[in-house]
Amino acid sequence: MSIVAIVGRPNVGKSTLFNRLIQRREAITDAVSGVTRDRHYGKSDWNGKEFSLIDTGGYVLGSDDVFEAEIDHQVELAIDEADVILFMVDAEDGITGMDEDVATLLRKIKKPVVLAVNKVDNPEREANAVEFYNLGLGDYFTLSSTSGSGTGDLLDKIVELLPDTPVREDSDLPRFAVVGRPNAGKSSFINALIGEDRYIVTDIAGTTRDSIDTKYNRFGFEFNLVDTAGIRRKKKVKEDLEFYSVMRSVRAIEHADVCILILDATRGFDGQVQNIFWLAERNRKGIVVLVNKWDLVDKETNTAKEYEAQIRKEMEPFTDVPIVFISVLNKQRIFKAIETAVDVFKNRTKRIKTSELNEVMLPIIEHYPPPSLKGKFVKIKFVTQLPTPQPQFAFFCNLPQYVRDPYKRYLENQLRKNFDFNGVPVSVYMRKK
Repeated sequence: MSIVAIVGRPNVGKSTLFNRLIQRREAITDAVSGVTRDRHYGKSDWNGKEFSLIDTGGYVLGSDDVFEAEIDHQVELAIDEADVILFMVDAEDGITGMDEDVATLLRKIKKPVVLAVNKVDNPEREANAVEFYNLGLGDYFTLSSTSGSGTGDLLDKIVELLPDTPVREDSDLPRFAVVGRPNAGKSSFINALIGEDRYIVTDIAGTTRDSIDTKYNRFGFEFNLVDTAGIRRKKKVKEDLEFYSVMRSVRAIEHADVCILILDATRGFDGQVQNIFWLAERNRKGIVVLVNKWDLVDKETNTAKEYEAQIRKEMEPFTDVPIVFISVLNKQRIFKAIETAVDVFKNRTKRIKTSELNEVMLPIIEHYPPPSLKGKFVKIKFVTQLPTPQPQFAFFCNLPQYVRDPYKRYLENQLRKNFDFNGVPVSVYMRKK
């Protein structure tokens, strides 16, 4: 699919236009400059032509700020990927030194550049916009990304410049959300997997603010990797932007198929990591736990076994979860981690024939039936898997109200033992025959 990159200095309205063009509130927008830090991808179409859209952070040449330097690198990568560059400027401020810096960069590249003058919401600004000819990029388009005026003419020009590429129907790919507390190594993990610096990585917690999708293909299996903001305790979430970032991470978990939970080996499976784990479990998502920074831990013969046993103790009763010890920095076992996540997804979408289920489970139930309660004997006659996105099983019996939770857990454990649901929450329901 053709790619359009939106570039410009900070706070000219790039993310507002991005959200309007993809018709979803994907990128966080705020009056504070520097809100967008990573490249952010979305899909748009106009006049029957579909294209990918990249929202970039604001370009600031020569800044000492650690984020600004990384953002500039992200913008350059986006320009390198794109077929058409959409350069946004602000009619309210006129031409600034930073606009000239971006224009100088864009004049050097051999790709079509469309100049968009934003915040033109009255005739006076329309008239004053002629000064943007001084940037040396030819004709410009005036618009207001907030109200949407002028975007039609702009899109006409963009699709005219896009190369002709065959449109491929994109199926709903599985979504793997990379989650964890701040600074556990989530963005570094994805960068190491895809082999490029797609996400900004710094030592400062809270660098990633949006939940961002990356298409990935490995082991003959295609899926979306979603990098999320680190989830903090509620009392530590102070600024508005961070609140929205955390909410977006929670939403990413809710919409994911598998949650790849990364924890810092030097901090352990602490309370905040446990909260994220149980959030994923309550939403019935597949879960893989990655213990990152394992290279920083002093090890003896049984260190890994003892560490894993401690994690599983904290996970009880849902302990059937794969745990992989990795070092993103040294690229140790990162592909093993993603292979494990693919296996968990396959377990989550597994369908077991009703005949096979009954063949395996009914003799087990006959050997150890539900305990009698108040003199009542429960007889389970039939079991079937329900047509749901995650594994759920209905056991049909004469007195479902007399089956207690311990026996349901026994049935769940037998299902796990015989059909391999490693990493996936399993639901067991008793139904009246």
